[in-house]
Amino acid sequence: MSFSSAGKWMSLLAVTLLAGACTPLAYVRHNRAVYSYPGHSPALQAAENHLSEATKLPRNSLSALAQYQAAAQTAALELAKHPNEEEPLRIYNYALGRSVEAIQKHKLQPWQKPVALGREEGKLSLTLTFKKPLPTGFNPNDYQLYAADATKIGGRYFERHIYVDGLGAPFIAVGKTTVPHYRKVFSARRLYGSVTAVEKFTGHSAEIEFLEPLSIGWVQVDGHRYPVAADFSAPLAMMMAKERPERLGLVRLFRPDLYASTAMLTRLQPYDPKRIPVLFIHGLQDTPASWVPMINSLRADPQIREKYQFWFFSYPSGYPYPYAAELLRQQLDGINAAFPRHKPVVLVGHSMGGLIARLMVTDSGDRIWRAFFGKSPADTHFAGPSRELLESTIIFKHRPEVSRVIFLSTPHRGSTIATSWIGRLASRFVQPPKFLADMRDSLISILTIDTSGLKLNHIPNSIDSLAPDNPFMTAVNKIPITPGVPYHSIIGDRGRGDTPSSSDGVVPYWSSHLPGAKSELIVPSDHGSQLNAEAINEVHRILLLHLK
Repeated sequence: MSFSSAGKWMSLLAVTLLAGACTPLAYVRHNRAVYSYPGHSPALQAAENHLSEATKLPRNSLSALAQYQAAAQTAALELAKHPNEEEPLRIYNYALGRSVEAIQKHKLQPWQKPVALGREEGKLSLTLTFKKPLPTGFNPNDYQLYAADATKIGGRYFERHIYVDGLGAPFIAVGKTTVPHYRKVFSARRLYGSVTAVEKFTGHSAEIEFLEPLSIGWVQVDGHRYPVAADFSAPLAMMMAKERPERLGLVRLFRPDLYASTAMLTRLQPYDPKRIPVLFIHGLQDTPASWVPMINSLRADPQIREKYQFWFFSYPSGYPYPYAAELLRQQLDGINAAFPRHKPVVLVGHSMGGLIARLMVTDSGDRIWRAFFGKSPADTHFAGPSRELLESTIIFKHRPEVSRVIFLSTPHRGSTIATSWIGRLASRFVQPPKFLADMRDSLISILTIDTSGLKLNHIPNSIDSLAPDNPFMTAVNKIPITPGVPYHSIIGDRGRGDTPSSSDGVVPYWSSHLPGAKSELIVPSDHGSQLNAEAINEVHRILLLHLK
C-alpha cells in the first residue's frame, strides 16, 4: 500500500511488521505423499499391491522405483480400457509422482541413457524425455523437483489453492542456480515453475515427459484426451516463501539508491507470442509480491491461462513516479527488442503504479516543460546529464504497445497524506540518489514556477510527487489520455458506501475518479484494493472483455 491513514501511519506500520513476522504471506511444507488402497477390480488390486510393496522398501531403493513403475503401468493399462474411471487415474498419478521422486533421489539420468529396471515380468526400459524444454531450456539436472501432492502450502496470500485435476503428476520446478543473463531475457533470477510428468508405456518400455501446463493444457495418451494435471499455486507459494520479495518494500522506499538494480520488468512464465502480456505495476512501499493473490486467482480460469501471460514491473518506490515511468519505458523498449512479435500489453497499476501506467498512455509534448520553465525546451539553456534525464522524464509519448489500462486505487490528483505532517516526516526518511540532487541544483536557478511547490529545499522523492499541488501532477492532469486506449477504474471506499464522499483511507474518490473510464467499480476495500476479492473479480471480467 502507499500510506496508512495519517494519524496511525507509524503504529500501523509497526503492527504490520510484527504481524508479518507471525503470519507469513506464504509458507511451504514438504510431506510424504500418502495413498490409501481401497481395492477395486483385480487389475487395480494388482497395482495397489505394487504400491503396498514399495512402501515396505527403503525409500532410496531402486526396487521401490520398480514397484512404483509396475503400479503406474498396471494403472495405465486399466485406464486405457476405462478412460473415465477415477481410481486408475489416481493410482497412475500417484505412482508416477513417486517414480520421479525416486529418479531424482538416485540422481539417475534417463534423459541421457535408458535406465533398466528388473521386474518379474521382464525388463522395463525407462527413458525420461521432455515434451518441451523447461522455461530456460536448462538441463533437468539444473532443477530441483518437488512433488505437488507432497507439498502443503498456505499463508495470507494463499487462502485459495489453484490446481487442475487431470492426467499426470504435478511438480514444482525450482532452478538450482540463477538464470544466466536473466535481465536480457526478462526472466526471474531463479525460476519457479509448474511442470507435470506424464508417462507412456509401450511393452517393456516407458517414456516420461515433462509438460509445462501453462503452455500445454491437454495431453493424448492411448488414444484418449485428458486435461494435464497441474498445481498453479504451489510454485508461486514456493517463490514467495524462499525469495521473500516483500522484504524489499520498505527499504526500497527509504534507500532507492541502494536498490537501483532491482528496477526491472520480469516474466512470470515462458514467453509465448500468442498470449497477451498483462503487466502489473505495484505502488509506493510495495513490491510485485502484492499481486500474487490476484495472479493466483486469475490462473483458476483456463481461458485466462490460455490467452494471457503475466509480467510485472518492479522498481524502488522512493523514486519520483515520473522517473519510475521512464525506467518502465526503457524496459518496454527492451521487451520490444527481445520479443518483437509480442501482442499489445494490458497494464494493471495499483496506487502510484497506476500513475506510472497513466504516463504510458499520455502524450506530454512540451506542455509540462513549459509549465516548469515558462519557455520551450529550445529556449531553456542548461545542458549535461541533468537535462537529458529531465527531458526523458517530462517529455514523452504514449506507448503504442499498450492496449488497455486498469487503475486500482490510483491517486490521479494526488493524496493529501503526502502533504500532511506524517507525509512530510516520511519524506525526510527517503534518501534519493545523487543524480536527483544534481538535477535539483541545475534547476533551481532557471525555474520560473514557485520552487516551494517542488520542495526544492530538499531532493524531490516519490512522496513529494504524490502531493495534490505537485506541479508535475497538476500539469499531467491537464493532458488527456491518448484516444483509443480504453481504461477502467477500481476504487475502494472502506465498505462505507459513501461515494462520492468516500476514500480508501489514502486516496479520496475525487482523486481516484477518472472521467471517460469504460467502467468504474467501487469495492469495499481499504487502499490495498489489489488484494480485494471483488476487485480481483473485476480485473478478471475486464480481461475476458478484452478478449472480445
